[in-house]
Amino acid sequence: MDKCCESVTEIFGSNVFNDSVMRKRLPEDVYKSLMKTIQGYEPLDPVLADVIAKAMKDWAIEKGATHFCHWFQPMTGLTAEKHDSFIYPTADGRTVMEFSGKELCQGEPDASSFPSGGLRATFEARGYTAWDCTSPVFIKEDGENITLYIPSAFCSYTGQALDKKTPMLRSMEALNKQAMRVLRALGNKTSQHVLATLGPEQEYFLVDRSFYERRLDLVLTGRTLLGAPSPRGQEMDDHYFGTLHERVASFMHEVNIELWKLGVSAKTQHNEVAPGQYELAPVFATVNVATDHNQLTMETLQKVAARHGFVCLLHEKPFVGVNGSGKHNNWSLVTDDGTNLLNPGETPHDNMVFLVVLCAVVRAVDKYARLLRASVANAGNEHRLGANEAPPAIVSIFLGDQLTDIFEQLAAEGAKTSKQGGQLKLGISSLPPLPKDCTDRNRTSPFAFTGNKFEFRMVGSTQSTAGPTFVLNTIVADVLAEIADELEKAADVTTSAQGILKRIATEHSHVIYNGDNYSAEWVKEAQKRKLPNICSTVESLNTIMDEENVNVFERQNVLTKAELQARTEILLEAYSMQINIEALTMSNMVKRQILPACVEYSSRLAGAVESISSAGVSADTQKAMLEKLCGLISSLDEGVKTLEKNTGKAGEIAGVSKRAEYYREVVIEAMSQVRRPADQLEAIVDAELWPLPTYAEMLFLK
Repeated sequence: MDKCCESVTEIFGSNVFNDSVMRKRLPEDVYKSLMKTIQGYEPLDPVLADVIAKAMKDWAIEKGATHFCHWFQPMTGLTAEKHDSFIYPTADGRTVMEFSGKELCQGEPDASSFPSGGLRATFEARGYTAWDCTSPVFIKEDGENITLYIPSAFCSYTGQALDKKTPMLRSMEALNKQAMRVLRALGNKTSQHVLATLGPEQEYFLVDRSFYERRLDLVLTGRTLLGAPSPRGQEMDDHYFGTLHERVASFMHEVNIELWKLGVSAKTQHNEVAPGQYELAPVFATVNVATDHNQLTMETLQKVAARHGFVCLLHEKPFVGVNGSGKHNNWSLVTDDGTNLLNPGETPHDNMVFLVVLCAVVRAVDKYARLLRASVANAGNEHRLGANEAPPAIVSIFLGDQLTDIFEQLAAEGAKTSKQGGQLKLGISSLPPLPKDCTDRNRTSPFAFTGNKFEFRMVGSTQSTAGPTFVLNTIVADVLAEIADELEKAADVTTSAQGILKRIATEHSHVIYNGDNYSAEWVKEAQKRKLPNICSTVESLNTIMDEENVNVFERQNVLTKAELQARTEILLEAYSMQINIEALTMSNMVKRQILPACVEYSSRLAGAVESISSAGVSADTQKAMLEKLCGLISSLDEGVKTLEKNTGKAGEIAGVSKRAEYYREVVIEAMSQVRRPADQLEAIVDAELWPLPTYAEMLFLK
């Protein structure tokens, strides 16, 4: 092994209290007991918590840590942390470093200061964080501050979930329970657990910090509210997978080092389609750990970008007219003994476990398409979905040629054959034949089978993967429960299973689509198939409280009706607040930056007209320029007045849903009426006077 490889292997997980560290630092009986808790066999023994806490503290202090914190994920979509030091004063005026099992297992942040959707009143402050031992504890270095981070769930004094981790953990238990019932019914006697795994790809933009600091819209909203298109965008197709700029490559290298220290298996990195856009992807982990890792990834991207003079933009659509950013969630199911339940094998037509799980996913996605759509609904993603860079808002499933053929066979007389991939010969003697997959990929599909997993491509780049994933876990668990109920009662399991497969393949064939999801023809075809097409975030969020959605969460013990209602209100309120901030920011920029620059230019132009005319020379061109300029200034001024008026009215509207609808229908339209003349003015005002960095500068200058 060369020196480079040795250094990477030494770095990886060096700041994680992982299995290797626990084996060395915990007594054998304590280690075995903790492993049983992590694997879900038994609750944590409180007697052992002090031993575990002491080992963690000693390890952390050796790493230079002085503080610890419970690290949790409130319903803001971000993470939260409150740091406490290890120091305890002694009677003789000194201090000792202590960390108890109680402090490890439970914290108490203020629950009234986070979004609760009505679950907590402002005056009711008590909330609890609980150590999630299924996600590794780690050390994080922020400048000279070194802290022990304890991944935690967050709940209210009444026990209701106030975070994204709690329903995730509940959904994992539900999925494991129902999947194991199916496996047992189908004859599997060896597997003990089924885990959902996730590999979330993360897209992002990098812009030079000097440009960012001159754009109030980027600072406050994460996207450009104003900006004319660059003369050159992504039409040359030369950025995708292109050579990395040296400065960007250095940034990526440091990102990898930081993530590897935290045990995040960052693996893939490359230029994405749009200029200035990039992607990072990790190796799969359990959905819980993968979500924690993705939160760390987003934070690390932004932190390291600052060190290199960049700003990392995670918004779904930071620049109009070029590709936005998503987070493709690659999801699968694996057993504790290493079997991927979504691996078709060589002959998927006679792989009963695979076929049952596949059909369960198909039924779940079709039956709860509106809920799955709502799980990715936010203000940023509304700009991206269906914009020929991301899947449309119509939820459909791509299975590919092989599995579609099998699916059709199931609906007929049962699956008897499987198409094979074969070899791909390139006609060049020096190149070996390539094994050809049995189906192509479809980048336009919102939910695509890609070999041994499903890729949920609708998730927005800023989103926590927790929401979309616990929804997917829950709906699949519910369908597996239906299947298990039938199989467990069946006199002949094989015959019963074949009947289930035939029924699902027949009832849900309309959700399978392998064609171009971007085409206008598909929109018409989807309507004929009665597939929902919900383009609006507000409309989508308003479907969450449909009776069938409430029932599925309560059946699987993932969310109560009150917890689901709270989340719906938080998401609608977040949408309104985001649009309100954007509207106020746009108004500020136009009044304080754009209009003054335009007035200055019009004054210069008017002076030129007067000077040229007084010299007895025709100034028709200059007059035409001035008239166009003044007309656009007038339109911009009127647009801002209307925007401010409409934004002010929004606060008077009662009800989170109605207020969100008003923002979408009225305020966003007023914003578009402001942007139109502003972007036209950018194209004609003297570049030296224009106060904002342009798209061309931000996208192409490094």
